[in-house]
Amino acid sequence: MADFSRPGSLYGAIDLGARKQALEAQARREAAGPQAASSASIVDVTEETFTTDVIDRSMRVPVVLDLWSPRAPGSAQLSPVLEKVVGDLGGRAVLAKVNVDASPQIAQALRVQAVPTVLAIFQGQAVTGFQQVLPEQEVRRWLDELMNAVEQFYQANPDARPPAAGDQEPAGPPADPDLVAAEQAVERGDLDAAAEAYQRLLARAPGNEDAKMGLAGVHLIKRTEGVDPADVQRRLQDPADLDAQLLAADLEMLSGSIDEAFNRIIAVVKRTSGDERDKARRHLLGLFDALPAEDPSLAKARRALASALF
Repeated sequence: MADFSRPGSLYGAIDLGARKQALEAQARREAAGPQAASSASIVDVTEETFTTDVIDRSMRVPVVLDLWSPRAPGSAQLSPVLEKVVGDLGGRAVLAKVNVDASPQIAQALRVQAVPTVLAIFQGQAVTGFQQVLPEQEVRRWLDELMNAVEQFYQANPDARPPAAGDQEPAGPPADPDLVAAEQAVERGDLDAAAEAYQRLLARAPGNEDAKMGLAGVHLIKRTEGVDPADVQRRLQDPADLDAQLLAADLEMLSGSIDEAFNRIIAVVKRTSGDERDKARRHLLGLFDALPAEDPSLAKARRALASALF
């Protein structure tokens, strides 16, 4: 049974629907602790993510590339050592793990002859590496030499050094007054005023994502004001009650069950036709607007919707 529990405030509910601010806050919280920093320093890389996770990251921090294979006993020995020593750096380096069996083109491009192979990538270039199983002490020595070389590079090129954690970011452009007005209206619970402010901003800047998500969030809250979740659960026993299905999806969005909400409406689209199908489709598109364009749930749901329609 779906969990229709609701966030503690209207503003929190809208943020949860959009997930943009929530995801940013979660990233900041995770960065605060050494254990989380250690986890964030280890990524699994594929051919699709190599540029982002290795090349782009290497412009800020050294990336230790672990080219491994589940068929190679040496990989099982070396990989945990690499995870430990890179994790101990607390985010000053990243360990990128590449399964060469699953991503053979990466191994071919790097001319890897055997696994395990370890390469250090910095500023987009392979700068050092080794091709054997080393004990932890030697891996630490190799990594210390790498980090010392990186520090020497930054001393010689101070402008290339990325901002240290905790450094103040440069001030961005001032917030749009309508966006500020909308957020203040949401804080005091005036959803009509918030919607008007978002609509004013969208009239001037139709592509403004914050306004689009904010307005969709306001609509989501307004649709569920005064709704009894228990009554919605009872109404779901009638498969023909389309409005109950749409309300259930709204409540799932508010509770953070994004994929469940999307899947519910897509299932309705599949089994309906005519006006009912179009109503469900338009409702789903409205929920899509509550998420940032890069949200991974969107791409999946859009594909599923297209399949249901065609």
